[in-house]
Order: sequence, then C-alpha cells, then structure tokens
Amino acid sequence: MNYTDLITPYLEGTYKAAFGLMDLVTDEELDWKPETGENWMTLGQLLRHITDACGACFKGFHTGDWGMPEGVSFEDVPPEEMMPPAEKMPTVDSVAQAREMLEADKALALLMMAEAGEEGMQSRLVAAPWAPERQMPLGSQFLGMVGHLESHKSQLFYYLKLMGKPVNTVHLWGGM
Repeated sequence: MNYTDLITPYLEGTYKAAFGLMDLVTDEELDWKPETGENWMTLGQLLRHITDACGACFKGFHTGDWGMPEGVSFEDVPPEEMMPPAEKMPTVDSVAQAREMLEADKALALLMMAEAGEEGMQSRLVAAPWAPERQMPLGSQFLGMVGHLESHKSQLFYYLKLMGKPVNTVHLWGGM
C-alpha cells in the first residue's frame, strides 16, 4: 500500500469541497445554527473547527505537537474540557479568515506528509492522545484525519441545506 497515493487525492478533493462550500457562506451568517436540538456549533464555530480538522492533526501525529500550552499534556486536561460544549468553541471573524486558515491547514497537511515520507507513514506506529492504546501506522492516522475533515465538511453541507441554500451532491463532493 502506498499511503501517499491513497491520501493525496482524498485530501485534495475534501479540501476542494470544503472551500466550495465555504464560498456559499456570508459573514452575516456566521452566528447561524440549527434551531432544534442542543449543543450545535454556530456556522462560524464550524468553519473554525474545519480549519484545523486535518493538517493540525497531521502535525500532532507526526511531531507530537498537538498545540497544547507549554507544560500541559492531554493527561492534564479534564474530559469535559477535551471536547468542550459548542458554546465554548472558538469561532472565526469572517469567511475570508476561515479560508486563509483552511489554506494554511492544507499546506500543513501536505508538508507533514512530505516530511513523514512514505516509509514513515508505513512503518511508524503512533497513537492519538485520546486513544493511547490504539497504535496504528502514521499513514492510517493521517487517513483518519482526512475523514475527520470530510465529516465536518459534510456537516457544513447539511447546515447549508438547513439554511435553504441551493446545494446538492455535486457541492458535497467538490464538483462546483
């Protein structure tokens, strides 16, 4: 198996679709969230989360740098803070800011893949801090993080549908 050949088109397509969906959002809509149910992110919070759903995680798996403050490890973070309720999640100030952040995240993902190299993606076993007992090849963890981005890209698609935007399957898969 060649992780580079497997991950790269999946990554490119997922980012392309996420950018296309972001193009359908206006700054005035960033506070929107579904009316029913609980613990929904606002559209701005979702855009912010999308911007570090992949590349930042590639960096964590590849380098061990998960962006934690100096001297703090995942073991120090209480479970309720590991995944905070939606109202405590950060947001973006604008769609332009989200696009810039997503561009940077994509560049970081591609850089981390290049640094890790095919041999590293195949031979290095790494575990996520939230599941330390589950070691997997680095390439498998990278693939999972593209899936993480894809999940939130799909969430954005359904937010747009709920808002009455004229999106369809082509938008979901990045064809427009």
